[in-house]
Amino acid sequence: MKHIFTYAESLDGGGVERAQLRLARGWLAAGRRVTLAVGCIDGPLAAEIPDGLEIVRLGGTTFPALFRVPAIIRETKPDIIFCPGSYYTSIALWTRLRLGGSCPPIVSKVSNAMRRGDHRALLAAGHAAWLRLHPRFLDRIVAMTDASARDVLETTRIDPSRCATIANPPALPLPGATIEGLPPRYILGVGRLVRQKRWDRLLDAIPRLAERLPLVILGEGDQRAAIEARAAALGIDVRLLGHSPDPLLAMRSAAVLALTSDFEGVPGVLREALSVGTPVVTTDSSPAVWEIVTSAALGTVVSTDDADGLVKALDWWLMPDAARPAPVPPPGADSAERYLALFDSVLSGAPVPVWHPGAAEPHLVPLPTVEPAAASPTSIR
Repeated sequence: MKHIFTYAESLDGGGVERAQLRLARGWLAAGRRVTLAVGCIDGPLAAEIPDGLEIVRLGGTTFPALFRVPAIIRETKPDIIFCPGSYYTSIALWTRLRLGGSCPPIVSKVSNAMRRGDHRALLAAGHAAWLRLHPRFLDRIVAMTDASARDVLETTRIDPSRCATIANPPALPLPGATIEGLPPRYILGVGRLVRQKRWDRLLDAIPRLAERLPLVILGEGDQRAAIEARAAALGIDVRLLGHSPDPLLAMRSAAVLALTSDFEGVPGVLREALSVGTPVVTTDSSPAVWEIVTSAALGTVVSTDDADGLVKALDWWLMPDAARPAPVPPPGADSAERYLALFDSVLSGAPVPVWHPGAAEPHLVPLPTVEPAAASPTSIR
């Protein structure tokens, strides 16, 4: 497998796209060719574009621009397609339908909850039907944790041999990155300003805390005005600092990181905070939460509807004598290599070197020795 194709709407700062660029960097270092079709590269993640990445502009920065993907694949002729997250699987289906038998294999990563807490009965039934369709147009589905893999198997009904578990590559500090506007002591939230994240829960908790600290949120989205209005009505100090190219800077000095979402896939912000020794308070928004917050020494998990529990948990970690956790090394250092082994096995028809629930830990087939490609400037078309 020599040429990987992947796609994204923009580089505006989402966790899916950040992980996508980290993987691309690893694939390029292993001597593979990587093409990214994207609407715009002028975003907070621009600094993370690796040298040698071939970029094809979609001609628009909204989701409909992604419907050009099949035409770009016809032109670039990749060996395999990587769908970087759940948001993008409809484009994978579109690509399969448009290209038919000439479509390269498609490997897709699950980045969001398979079971949505915000769906009513009819919408939940439609979403379940959509998930069961996935094995018909995806060659492999990648989950990021064991619990997520179980959810994939139960909801999509894909054969276990076609489901892999590969963590996202870990966040790394960006040399020279800075964040302006951080107060001396603060509660931190990191994520998009959208309804799913339920920032209102966190805002409502702050006036009830024994120590009313400023709330810093790194992220952007359509709920910015609503968050600002609610903060003003509650009389609390909220600082919306937008996207940050290196959230680890803010995590390292935060008193606690809070995540109050309705639902999540595998919330990487929890792993990132714990990697720098910052405690976390989170709702039970995903089965993966319990795989990350594995001890009471690391943080507290509360029910999504437990407002009192959220306040108590935050108060606990804000106490002057609260012991900060020791840094927890995140998984995923070998993620790029694991993906390459998976891609190679799909193309060769060899047994798939992946883990699935109930099986022993996999023995990954060693990759052939490849001299790393010399770094070359990113090409943009």
